Amino acid sequence: MKVAPSILAADFANLADDIARVAAEVELLHVDCMDGHYVPNLTIGPPVVAALRPHTDLFLDCHLMVDNPGRLLDAFAKAGADGITVHVELGDPGALLREIASLGVRRGLALEPETPYDAVAPYLESIDLLLVMSVHTGFGGQPFIPEVLDKVRAARKEIDARGLAVEIEIDGGIKVDNARRAADAGVDILVSGTGIFGGEDPAAAARAIRAAAS
Repeated sequence: MKVAPSILAADFANLADDIARVAAEVELLHVDCMDGHYVPNLTIGPPVVAALRPHTDLFLDCHLMVDNPGRLLDAFAKAGADGITVHVELGDPGALLREIASLGVRRGLALEPETPYDAVAPYLESIDLLLVMSVHTGFGGQPFIPEVLDKVRAARKEIDARGLAVEIEIDGGIKVDNARRAADAGVDILVSGTGIFGGEDPAAAARAIRAAAS
């Protein structure tokens, strides 16, 4: 099980310090990139990724909640993103996934809570990561939507049956009390924002989530 703190919940004025506090306990950093169009919120872009890159060796897992990700792929890759995830709701992601691969970056595909698993199933051979959203994209601190675990189970079954090297990530409302449910459904990567950065000891929170999942 891998744990990925979402920096959306970190202290942006002390971002490098917050990352350093959790670095020893996690495998990835989840970077929520919102453009104010695809979702009604505006967060960070390639300049912040570029600023973070010298301060951490952790995998930078960039989730693009933007309405035209094709314009930003090259910029994120040059900034130091290790993975870029785009949304299936934007339409056929084939061209975007091929471009991400050509940049030498891990290919991710995300789906919203209302989007059925069938929307992403045709692309499993073209991705390295499937991100199942367990809240509605746009804002942190929302409650976990347990019904999305049915999609995790469906994806886990097909990925394993076909022997695909695709990790399943879940993002939204992940805390100690539901980490085990997500793990049992077949999740490989737990993204948590307020569940980690919302308390006084983010490192201890990350350890507790991993322990609960196992």
